[in-house]
Amino acid sequence: MTALRSDEWYAGQDRNSYMHRAWMRRGTPNSSFQGRPQIALANTASDLTPCNSHLNEVAEHVKQGVWEAGGVPLNLPVVSLGETQVRPTAMLWRNMAAMAIEEMLRANPIDGVVLLGGCDKTIPSLLMAAASVDLPAVVVPGGPMLTGTFRGTPLGCGTDVWRLSEEVRAGTLTEGAFMDSESSMIRSRGHCNTMGTASTMGLLAESLGTTMPGIAGIPAADSRLLARAHETGRLVVDMVAADRRPSSMLTAGSFHNAIVALAAIGGSTNAVVHLLAIAGRVGVPLTLDDFDRIAAEVPLLVDLQPAGRYLMEDLYRAGGLAAVLREVVDLLDHDAITATGEPLVKSLTDAQVWDREVIRPREAPLQPNAGIALLRGNLAPNGAIIKPAAASPHLLRHRGRAVVFDSIEDFHARIDDPDLDVDADSVLVLRGCGPRGYPGMPEVSNMPLPAKLLQQGVRDMVRICDGRMSGTAYGTVVLHVAPEAAAGGPLDRVRTGDWIVLDVPGRSLDVEITAEELAARPPSEAMSAALARPRRGWEKLYVETVLGADTGADCDFLVGSSGDKVSRESH
Repeated sequence: MTALRSDEWYAGQDRNSYMHRAWMRRGTPNSSFQGRPQIALANTASDLTPCNSHLNEVAEHVKQGVWEAGGVPLNLPVVSLGETQVRPTAMLWRNMAAMAIEEMLRANPIDGVVLLGGCDKTIPSLLMAAASVDLPAVVVPGGPMLTGTFRGTPLGCGTDVWRLSEEVRAGTLTEGAFMDSESSMIRSRGHCNTMGTASTMGLLAESLGTTMPGIAGIPAADSRLLARAHETGRLVVDMVAADRRPSSMLTAGSFHNAIVALAAIGGSTNAVVHLLAIAGRVGVPLTLDDFDRIAAEVPLLVDLQPAGRYLMEDLYRAGGLAAVLREVVDLLDHDAITATGEPLVKSLTDAQVWDREVIRPREAPLQPNAGIALLRGNLAPNGAIIKPAAASPHLLRHRGRAVVFDSIEDFHARIDDPDLDVDADSVLVLRGCGPRGYPGMPEVSNMPLPAKLLQQGVRDMVRICDGRMSGTAYGTVVLHVAPEAAAGGPLDRVRTGDWIVLDVPGRSLDVEITAEELAARPPSEAMSAALARPRRGWEKLYVETVLGADTGADCDFLVGSSGDKVSRESH
């Protein structure tokens, strides 16, 4: 039998191997220490990450599969990030979580790992860590919640929060009714049931090949998730035996498939920054241009909120991810493999669509060209992105006067001022919200519209920001503007009253002033005064080392990998 990595801890008769075994016994049989793969369950379950709170139950079923296949399962709680709870933004902690998980996987006597995640940043951080340590690894996505209803109408988690809150500000919904909907929004365990970031990253984990085929998108409350979790426990033991590591699965072809899937499902713009960061860990030279090039002609097939009508429970009922990918199988890379060692396309052979309203046929898509669009121009030399599927078609070509806000606090203080000089054609510009500036690149780009315009019936405007927006959000929002304003990007030199031209079909974003005038303008003193200047800890390290959104907003010292080797014994 091939020696296992964990044998470096447990094999032998010396003092050190004695200590490693003795402290782990506590009811563990002798047969567990040699010749049986030690499988960590990197578990992001936490009561403060409510969307992942059920993962302890899922982990128990993974454990059963690991035992059944001859491995030894070991629960490893790891850093967990609750999107709705963590301040100032969960994105600030994604890289820290990835670093901590990577180091714990490397430092411990394990041969393989099952990655248990759900909420937005948990699957990206787990995959970043797994890519950098490169031990056999497989993801179990926690799954979306079941559909809740309010007054007989299905509620899209997140998306309907934005919609209903805007109706309150417009005066068309009472605050009492809004509060009544709160208890209906979250019906069960699981993450958001819209095509937000959590749903997107679960589905993309499967598109990348890092899950057991067919598991992504199973609702969290569905017992079939537990059955697949058990099967994943068996699978990871096979992966250790075959030495099947993330470096063999996360190839250029795998990222190609994820980008095709992202367009076909109408996925979150946050996937762009996460895929770039994961690719950076494994050494695949993925760029923003690849997203535009690969997905430009991919049709939007999934009619899900926020781009459409339905919710994740409907997608699974209609045939799930496999049925979607089979519709665009000719656009996929046919060599990219999954955690099983087989090509992804092989898992699509028997997939069928059971509801053509939820999953549209290729010849009758929701939108013909649904890829996330890359914009460049004098406002975004390194790029900015927009999700046309969630935007208003009449605003995809637009010229309007800028109304500039120097921080999110400045925005909240002035947006509802009845004297604010703004109309429906204005372009709202929010800066100082990039990775370095906030810090952490918060989900504030989908700015609420001015109350006086909502009351006039306006429901969308062009908005531009160097931050992110929730995957559950919608609207004509240009985001991830790079370089960010806090890093000296041109967004810092835009002034209220400047004319901004957005041309999504032409892939451009410009302010109508000369290059000389733009360069000559001083940075905004108000924005500079509003920037966070952390003095210690992770925030300080993050601000000093974080890279731009155009490369994934990883920290410069975390890009790449170190493998699974440790240089010294601990005793």
